[in-house]
Amino acid sequence: MAVNLELVPGSAGKRLGAAVLDWLGPLAVLVVTFAIGFAGVTRTQSSGFIIYDTGSLVLFGSIGLGLTLVYVVVLAAIEGRSGNTIGNQLMGIRSADKDGYAPGGASVFLRGLITGAGILLAALAAILVVAFKWFDAAFLILAPLAAIGAAWAVLVVVSNTWDKNSRLRGWHDTAAKTLVFDVKAGRNPISSGGIQGPYSFAPLDLPPVQQVASPVAGASKTPQVINAQAPLKPNQSPDQWQPAAGQGTGLGGVQPYTAPQPFNVPQAPAVPQAPATPQSFGSPAPSPAPSHPDDDHDRTQMRGGVREAAPVAVLRIRLDDGRDFQLDRSVLVGRDPVGQAGERQAQLLAVTDPGRSISKTHLHLLTDGAGIWVTDRNSTNGSAVTTPDGRRTPLQPGVPAFVSPGSTVHFGDRTFHLGQA
Repeated sequence: MAVNLELVPGSAGKRLGAAVLDWLGPLAVLVVTFAIGFAGVTRTQSSGFIIYDTGSLVLFGSIGLGLTLVYVVVLAAIEGRSGNTIGNQLMGIRSADKDGYAPGGASVFLRGLITGAGILLAALAAILVVAFKWFDAAFLILAPLAAIGAAWAVLVVVSNTWDKNSRLRGWHDTAAKTLVFDVKAGRNPISSGGIQGPYSFAPLDLPPVQQVASPVAGASKTPQVINAQAPLKPNQSPDQWQPAAGQGTGLGGVQPYTAPQPFNVPQAPAVPQAPATPQSFGSPAPSPAPSHPDDDHDRTQMRGGVREAAPVAVLRIRLDDGRDFQLDRSVLVGRDPVGQAGERQAQLLAVTDPGRSISKTHLHLLTDGAGIWVTDRNSTNGSAVTTPDGRRTPLQPGVPAFVSPGSTVHFGDRTFHLGQA
C-alpha cells in the first residue's frame, strides 16, 4: 500500500527521535522542580514523632506538574489538528488517522495514554509517597518505576518494528487507529488528500502553463488554463473558443477520435453550408456532412429558433477535512476572507488553519458552468492545481487559471477537490 500510494511509513528511529524531542523539555522541567522540592523537605522530631515539612515539595512539584499539563494539552491539540509536533517537524514525520488525515485529539490522547502508562504509574507512586510521607524509601520506590516507565515508552514507540504490514503501525497506533508517515521520503497525506488522494501524485518537473485571455472583466494579467491544448485568442471568452486548424480539442492532451475516410470513393459536390455558430469551450467544430442525391426530395426540415438549452452543471468543492460546499457564482476562500473595496461577493468560505499557512483572503473562485476560474490573491504560501492526470501546476499570483472538474486545488497546507453535484 505504501509503495503504490507513494507513502512511506515512519521508521522506528525517527519515531523515537521525535518522541525524545517532544518530551525532553517537560521531563527536564519535572526532574528539576521535583528535585528542588525534595531538597527543600525538612525533618524535625517532636515528642518522639518525626515531622516533615513538605511545603517546598508541594510548591515546586505543583509548578512542574502544571507546566507539563499545559504542554501536553497544547501538544495534543496541535498534533490532533495537523499531525505535527516539534519532534515530528524536526524528524520529518507526521501522524495521521487511518484515512491519512489529521488524527484528532481523541486519537492523540489515546496514543499518549498507552505510551506513557509506565510514567503515569511512577507519577501515581510519587503522589502516594508524598501523601503517606514515605520519604526514606522514596528513591527505592520511584527510581525503578521511572526506569520501567521509560523502557515501556521506548518499547511502545518502536513497536512498529514488529508490525508485519510494512512496519506501518505500533501498538499504540493499532489501539488508536492512527498511522505515522515519513514526509521527507514520501508525500504528506494530510496536505495532499489523504491515503486515497489520487490527485496529489504530481511529478516534480511541471509542464509549462499556456496563457489565455482572462474571463474576468478588467483583468490586467493574462490568465492560465490548466489542461487546455490551445490558447484563446485575445479578447476571446471561453465560450467562443475554437480549435485551431488540424488541432484536437480534447482536454488534458486527449485528442478527439476522427473516423477514417474510405478509399477510392468519389465524393458528390459539396452543398454550400450556412455560417457555423460559435462552439462552447472544449467542443469540436462540426464537419460538413457529404451530400446525397436524394437530399433535394422530401427532406425533413428542422424548425428554426428551437434549441434546447444545455443544462448547467452544479459545481461543488470538497475540502480535505470532509466538508462539502456548493459554489455560487463568485467565492472568496481564506482564513477570514474579505472582498476588496467595491467588490461584492456572493459567498465567503472561511477555512480553519491552525498552522496559519492560508492567507486571510487566499483564493477567488469564479464559476462558469464548465469549471471554475481560480485566482491566487497574492497569498503568502501560494497555490497550485493538480489535474486528474496527475500534473501539478503552480498558480501565478493575480492570474486567473481555469480548473476543470476532477482537479484538486492546493492552497497553503489545505486542499479542495472540484466536482459536480
